[in-house]
Amino acid sequence: MKKQKELLIIMPAYNEEKNIEAVLYELEKPEISSIADILVMNDASSDSTNWVVKAHGHTLVTHVFNLGYGSALQLGYKYAIRRKYKYVIQMDADGQHDVCNIPKIYERLRQRDADGRYPDIVLGSRFMEGSSDFPVSVTKKLAYALFRQMIKMTTGRHICDPTTGLQGLSRKAFLYYSKYKHFDDKYPDANMIIQMLLLGFKVEEIPAVMHNRQTGVSMHSGLKPVIYMFRMVFSIIGVVFRVKVLKIDAGAGNEDVFLEEQK
Repeated sequence: MKKQKELLIIMPAYNEEKNIEAVLYELEKPEISSIADILVMNDASSDSTNWVVKAHGHTLVTHVFNLGYGSALQLGYKYAIRRKYKYVIQMDADGQHDVCNIPKIYERLRQRDADGRYPDIVLGSRFMEGSSDFPVSVTKKLAYALFRQMIKMTTGRHICDPTTGLQGLSRKAFLYYSKYKHFDDKYPDANMIIQMLLLGFKVEEIPAVMHNRQTGVSMHSGLKPVIYMFRMVFSIIGVVFRVKVLKIDAGAGNEDVFLEEQK
């Protein structure tokens, strides 16, 4: 049996048979395979995603029913906790997230800042200086601007890419996410960034290399973007009310709280 690494890459996948194999080949290159294990969360795909992953021999969890992107990630976090991983990097299976970002995010997670703390969450951003060119539609630009403003108003932080799915998490962060009602089961985006900032988790952002999807259907296709926008706005309002007004889990990002959780 191969020795378990301290880093786990979690990839939710839904009907990605045309994209995921190329991503797996990239992840199997020595510069990635030497530092990370791979877990694919197959969210009840109706195509051959399941068999493609099995052929590559990576750890695979297949849902009987489609539970959604957030639920797939949360189950992955529970797996990481059970297997005692120290870090998690979550990335998409459609080829949009270049694997060259993984060593950079991993390095940043292990880098202590001037305040003596390590990052709890490292966001891979499409829109920072040093990021690759990533063209987006006018509608998406307006949505990103709205979410940036909501994050700024509620936390005081400016986040360049409020909907990035490429993220690195410390054990403290994914331990919190793994618990009931701590993570959005469908669209964990700006709402979760706001939640973690308000709770005192340390969130950092670094430039990333990303590509547009080449084949397949995005989870934001059809009428889903409209549903997404409504759900996200109300979710953000709920998160702010929960943390700022009800004081639920206030200070959960503090080191002493995390140490108590580990006992």
